[in-house]
Amino acid sequence: MAALRAVFLDAGNTLVGLDYEIITARIREDGHARLTVADVRAAEQRARVRLDPHLAAARSTETSDTFRLYLRYTLDGLGIPWGPDGDRLVDDLRAAKPPYGIWCTLVPEAPAFLTRLRRLGLRLAVVSNSNGSVADILRSVGLADSLDTIVDSGLVGVEKPHARIFEAAAKAVGVRPEEAVHVGDLYSVDVVGARAAGCRAILLDPAGAWPELDCPKAADLPAAATLIEGLLDS
Repeated sequence: MAALRAVFLDAGNTLVGLDYEIITARIREDGHARLTVADVRAAEQRARVRLDPHLAAARSTETSDTFRLYLRYTLDGLGIPWGPDGDRLVDDLRAAKPPYGIWCTLVPEAPAFLTRLRRLGLRLAVVSNSNGSVADILRSVGLADSLDTIVDSGLVGVEKPHARIFEAAAKAVGVRPEEAVHVGDLYSVDVVGARAAGCRAILLDPAGAWPELDCPKAADLPAAATLIEGLLDS
C-alpha cells in the first residue's frame, strides 16, 4: 500500500455544517414549537443514511429534488409528515442565509483537526460538490488558509462520485490518488467516489446511524484524525 501523503476532505457536513438553528426556527413556524436543535441535528444525521441510495442513482447531488428528499427524510425522522407546507419549507431554506446558504457554519473541531493533520506533514485538499461557492464559504469561516487546494465541482465540471474530481485534487497537491485518504459523510458519494479514483476513504458517522460497511467510520473529526494517524503507521 502506498504511503499516505494527503488528506482530501468533503466540505458540507465535514468542515462546515448546517445552520441547525435556522432550520429549527423555520420548522417551528409550521406549528412544532417544542422542536429542539438537538432533535433536528439527530434527524438530519439519520436522513443522510436514507438519502444515500438515492444519491447512488442520481446524476447530481446539487439539485432541488435531492434537497427536497433530504428534508423530507429529516422531517420524517422528527415524526412530522410531509404536508402542504413541505415545498414552501424547501424554498425558504434554499433561500436562507444568502449568499452562501445554510451549509455555512464552522464545525468547531475543524481548525484543530486541520492543524493536527498539517503537523503530520500531510497535504490537505477539499473535494466538494458545490455551486462554485465553497472556497468563499471556507474563507468566511477561516479555514481556507489551512488548505493547499479547494476543488469545487461547480468549477471543475464534474461531481463526486466521479473519479476525475479526486484525480484533480491529487494533481493539485502533487500526489498520486493512492497516496490520499478522503473523509466525507456520504458512502455513495465520498467513499465510492474516492475508491473509484484509487484513494482510501473514511466515512463520518456522527449519529452511529450507518450500518456495517466496508470502510472505516469515525464519529467526528478527532476520531478521523486518529484513523489517519493509524494509516501513517501502517
